[in-house]
Amino acid sequence: MKLVRYGPKGREKPGIIDGDGKLRSLAKIVNDIDGEAVSPAGLAKIKKANVAKLPKVPGKPRIGACVGKVGKFVAIGLNFSDHAKETGSPIPKEPIVFNKWTTCIVGPNDNVVLPPGSVKSDWEVELGVVIGRKASFVSEKDALKYVAGYCTINDVSEREYQLERGGGQWDKGKGCDTYGPIGPWMVTKDEIKDVQNLGMKLSVNGVVKQNGSTATMIFGVAHLVSYLSRFMTLEPGDVITTGTPPGVGLGMKPTPQFLKAGDVMEVWIDGLGSQKQKVVASKKA
Repeated sequence: MKLVRYGPKGREKPGIIDGDGKLRSLAKIVNDIDGEAVSPAGLAKIKKANVAKLPKVPGKPRIGACVGKVGKFVAIGLNFSDHAKETGSPIPKEPIVFNKWTTCIVGPNDNVVLPPGSVKSDWEVELGVVIGRKASFVSEKDALKYVAGYCTINDVSEREYQLERGGGQWDKGKGCDTYGPIGPWMVTKDEIKDVQNLGMKLSVNGVVKQNGSTATMIFGVAHLVSYLSRFMTLEPGDVITTGTPPGVGLGMKPTPQFLKAGDVMEVWIDGLGSQKQKVVASKKA
């Protein structure tokens, strides 16, 4: 199933993409695509619905983040061997964990707004993992049982805030408002045959910058879910963004490249849909 949220920001409604690619309303089935809806009971309820008889959504509404009421937005750094190499960083012995604040979450095609004074904002296509069951100290063998589905994420990052002003942590540069586009939809895990073999791409102004695969992840999805569950209880609706392949602006040689107002990013992951964001300057002083 491809579950989606549509409508004005803050007033999104639940929907599903039918077999013909049309958006249909789930408003009579669930209240939102949130932790309750992506739990086993919630997904079973949606699955029982006759999609062909659900009302079609007219026009072309805004698509919101595919998961609502996200409790935790947990991120993993330097998790692709080829990306670690381009940054000159050693291969991590354990996952590098940081937070993206939930206030950064926006829809897949919403504008990305540069913070006032930002000069080193960067792009990162990433695989998102949506938790479906409460997970605490789960084994790697059982970890995927706690996953509801997957989605496309752009882990937009302000590198000056992250690396020069971070004080040894990355959170400052990762959670700026609008720096977490999620979607267009959450694809339930039964539709993804091999989550560790998905192509990933990102372009800026039509030029492909990143062209990689989840096959080069250092720590796979099952390992990450199990690992994180040792340090925090993962709840239904929590989102994990799992790292990026090479081609980020910071790694460009001989001169790093960063986003500027007017740039357009396009983001794809095989089977999970695409995003498109325009970069705009902040109106704040």
